[in-house]
Amino acid sequence: MNRRPTLLAALALTATAALTLSACGGSDEDSAKDKDSDKIAGADTGDEKSASPSESSAPAAAGRPKIELPADVTYTFEWKKTGDADKDAVLNDAEHRIKAVDMAIAEQDPLHEAYRFYSEGTAAAGSQKYIQEFVDHKARTTGVTRFYNESVAIKGDGTASLVYCEDQSRAFNKFLETGKVDVTSASKDSYVVYAGTLRKSKDGVWITERLISQRGSEKCQP
Repeated sequence: MNRRPTLLAALALTATAALTLSACGGSDEDSAKDKDSDKIAGADTGDEKSASPSESSAPAAAGRPKIELPADVTYTFEWKKTGDADKDAVLNDAEHRIKAVDMAIAEQDPLHEAYRFYSEGTAAAGSQKYIQEFVDHKARTTGVTRFYNESVAIKGDGTASLVYCEDQSRAFNKFLETGKVDVTSASKDSYVVYAGTLRKSKDGVWITERLISQRGSEKCQP
């Protein structure tokens, strides 16, 4: 089966716009889902409403949605504080966007308000398509996802750029109807690089507008 990196990369690449990722290109072909597989290259959370939610660290300001995830969907964010208020806010809001997409998959809602709070434009459109694939397959993933090797910059026009790596080697596909978990071995494609463009809203939230990715990136290999 296709494992998680494939569909996760598809999400970002579907959301491609004018952002350029130096030395880490990518194409829709790189991230296409295997149409012949009965399993989904998954990412995020599922439909277990009785599961214990994870605690959200999102600030209560600006009407931020509460993020609740099944207890078996966890993260390791190795992103370091920069000491710069804007850069740290970019990292914080990017983290909550990731979790909000997971929550939408958990609740099987391609139009969930949580991820749309943190994304607009092609990034939001890509997330919607990505979530819908999980809904169509009645699937989610389980396990631990690690984020690392981040680089954030505030540009002269007030937007921000964010590049980071994701380790999906301990995240696996889970099917909602059967509860079956497909445990697969880690490979080069378990590691994905992302590059995003964000802008600050009038409410002080950093909104992801564009996102691209490449799975199997040399930048992210262990």
